[in-house]
Amino acid sequence: MTEPYHDVRGAGPVLLIMPGGAGHPMGLEPLVEALAARCTVVTYDPLGLAHGRLGLPVADQRAEEWSDGARRVLDEVLAEGETAHVLGTSSGGIAALDLLARHPERLRHVIAHEPPCVSVLPDGAELQAKFREVYGTYRAAGLQAAGAHLGAVLAERTPEASPQGRPLSREEELTHPMALFLGHVLRQFTSHPLDLTALPAARLTLAAGSESRGQLLYRTAEFVADRTGSDFVEFPGGHVGAVQHPAAFAAALMKAFRLG
Repeated sequence: MTEPYHDVRGAGPVLLIMPGGAGHPMGLEPLVEALAARCTVVTYDPLGLAHGRLGLPVADQRAEEWSDGARRVLDEVLAEGETAHVLGTSSGGIAALDLLARHPERLRHVIAHEPPCVSVLPDGAELQAKFREVYGTYRAAGLQAAGAHLGAVLAERTPEASPQGRPLSREEELTHPMALFLGHVLRQFTSHPLDLTALPAARLTLAAGSESRGQLLYRTAEFVADRTGSDFVEFPGGHVGAVQHPAAFAAALMKAFRLG
C-alpha cells in the first residue's frame, strides 16, 4: 500500500482536491491559494508526482485505488465524526465519484468537474473505443499527436487520419505527467464501471465549464446529473478552468458548496 501523498494549507472546513490527469497538482497553486483563505485545503497527489516520485515507474491506474487513497487521506486529516467537501476534476472527478459511491461516510458534498466517466453514456462503448485510439496514437506518435487526437475526441470532432510524431522512450514518459496520464490513466478511468445508483444525489453536484458547452464532457456531466437527480452547475472556463481562472473558479466553488 503506497503512501497517501497530500499537502494541507489554510484553515476552516476541510476541502479535498483530487486533481485530474495523472493526479499531479501542477497549475493548481493559485486555486489553492484562493481557497485557503476560507478552507483547510487538502491537495491529494495519488502517485506522489509532486512529492519526489516523478521519474519512478508507474503502473496502470484504477479509480478505486485513487479513491481508497483519498479515503486514507481524509482519515488522517479529519477528526472523528467530521466530514469533508471534495472537488474532483477530470480523472480526479471519476475517483471522487467512486469515493462517494464506496466511502460516503467521510464526505459532506462532492463536486465532480467534467469527469470523463463516459462508460455510463448511451454511446459509452463507442467512446471508450475512441479513448483507446488516443492511447494508440500516443504509443505510435507521441505526446503532441495524442494531445491533438484527445482534443478532437473531447470536442466530438473527427481526428486527423495520419498523426505525425515519434513515441516517447520509457525514460521520457516517466518524466512527463501528461504522458503518464495517456499511458496509464486515460483508458482505465474512461472505462471505469461507475454505479450511478450508488451516488447519493443530495451530496453530489456535477459541474462543467461554460467554455465546454457542446463538448463531450459537458454532456457527460449533464447526463450523470440527470440520471442521479444531482445538481448541475457551470464553472468559469473550460476543462481546465481551475487553472485558467483560479479566482473565479474558487468563488464558484465556494458558492456551490454553500461556503461563500
